[in-house]
Amino acid sequence: MDIRFLGHAAFELTHDGVTVLIDPFLSGNPKAAASVEEVEANAIVLTHGHGDHVGDTVQIARRTGAQVVAIVELAKELSEAGLENVHDPNLGGTVRFDWGWVKLVPAWHTSTTPNGTVCTPTGLLVNFGAKTIYHLGDTALFSDMGLIAKRAGQIDVALMCIGGHYTMDRHDAVEAAKLIGARQVIPCHYDTFPPIQTDVQAFKQQAQAQSDSQVVVLAPGERHTP
Repeated sequence: MDIRFLGHAAFELTHDGVTVLIDPFLSGNPKAAASVEEVEANAIVLTHGHGDHVGDTVQIARRTGAQVVAIVELAKELSEAGLENVHDPNLGGTVRFDWGWVKLVPAWHTSTTPNGTVCTPTGLLVNFGAKTIYHLGDTALFSDMGLIAKRAGQIDVALMCIGGHYTMDRHDAVEAAKLIGARQVIPCHYDTFPPIQTDVQAFKQQAQAQSDSQVVVLAPGERHTP
């Protein structure tokens, strides 16, 4: 299974001819590693309704026919926008596909779409290519991250916000890495805009010193195989 960082909190997961996009914010993203027209998708999974996460979901899904997974209120808005293959779980819900599954788990944040729909923010557990990926979404630090990881079994890769201001900062993210115990951590949601600039190498050094996780820093566009 291959992970490509698309910039900000957007990722592309690929395995065996299947592509899963997470939070495809490309248009208006100064760190975007691909255009809306370039990416393919069999599925799009969303953490919450903020514009820098829903991003270009509607345009990509219309072009590719991708199935979309989002929490129920956000899913309803996407369906009303004309998308047909929308799944609408709530927190704790799991959607199963031929290629794996997606489970919505808690995140501490806020979430209102650009169209005004209020919805609960989530993290995502994605089982794909015999790996379990935990995208924390936009979140503050909270202790139940450890319970989420315990219930999931071994987390292979945690996609972790570190930028601060709108989410936990790199110092709290070190604590999150200790709670989750993922084999690898890929930091995200930093340096896209001035308020979330941070020292990613300092995060890597501290997280690797204080947890059992390997930190893999990806520039937008870079790929990693866990």
